[in-house]
Amino acid sequence: MSGRLIVAICDNTFAPVDVERAIFAEIGADVRFGHALTEDAVIELASGASAILCDAAPISRRVMAALPTLRVVSEYGIGYDNIDATAATEFGIWVTNVPGFCTEEVADHALAMVLALLRRLPALDRLTRAGKWGAGSAGPIHRVSQHTLGVVGFGRIGQLVARRARALGMRVLAYSPTTAARDAAVIGAEAVTFDRLLAESDVVSLHAPANDATRRMMNAATFACMKRGAILINVGRGVLVDERALLDALASGQIRAAGLDVFDPEPPLTDSPLIGHEDILLTPHAAFYSEESLRDLQTNAARNALAVLRGERPPTPVNPDVASRLRA
Repeated sequence: MSGRLIVAICDNTFAPVDVERAIFAEIGADVRFGHALTEDAVIELASGASAILCDAAPISRRVMAALPTLRVVSEYGIGYDNIDATAATEFGIWVTNVPGFCTEEVADHALAMVLALLRRLPALDRLTRAGKWGAGSAGPIHRVSQHTLGVVGFGRIGQLVARRARALGMRVLAYSPTTAARDAAVIGAEAVTFDRLLAESDVVSLHAPANDATRRMMNAATFACMKRGAILINVGRGVLVDERALLDALASGQIRAAGLDVFDPEPPLTDSPLIGHEDILLTPHAAFYSEESLRDLQTNAARNALAVLRGERPPTPVNPDVASRLRA
């Protein structure tokens, strides 16, 4: 054993990890990289490690209990529902994330889906390829500026989506348990209840985090509350939507179309009825992606862990209270 610090990168779908290796070379740390997507695999890969970087790897209470040298778990991304942050705090382990790294990209992706479905681009593309012709061949199209967009979740991304939609002349409604009417008004949006947003929006765009309060927030009951013929966009988390209820709402005409970048599970099963549904625009959890956002993500996730290994407070912790009870 060299006695050098060990960093375990448990999963990273955008390998190679040259950016991270260069950053941890600043302290001479050894970097292990693998695809550890079970608790046992994480424990094996991260044995003796002081830091874990992960995307979807399960960092559970059992995993942390089995890794007594672990000091920080750094999430590649904003959401960290794969990490038991409560247990981490009890063990004296920092948990960090990278808020804001893909704000522009996700907002752009959401709005691209909104425009594509309002302008019926997927259907027009299919019809043109099939030899059919005519501006109205896919159904009636109305001016984008005549529509109301409902933004569910009003953090960085939700607010940027609202700004972009307002620039197109759309009316924007915003809902979040923490949305202040003043914050919405600054953007030109209106803060409303969830029920009112569903009832009045032509397009509902989901940007809420995954937690007990938001899990399956779009279900049979909430789809029934939507404006008939509306559109659903989900670039937030797959668990926000009951996919069976979504399919039923499409079949009944309660909603006209959906744009999904996230699923539950991911990737969707090959026989999932979502895959072949002509009224659903699908992308493979790609809303976050640009070359610039990836470099920001890898750099900032590594910098969070590096700070802890240097005995410093990480730039973006999600459990700041752990500072008073850190592992030796």
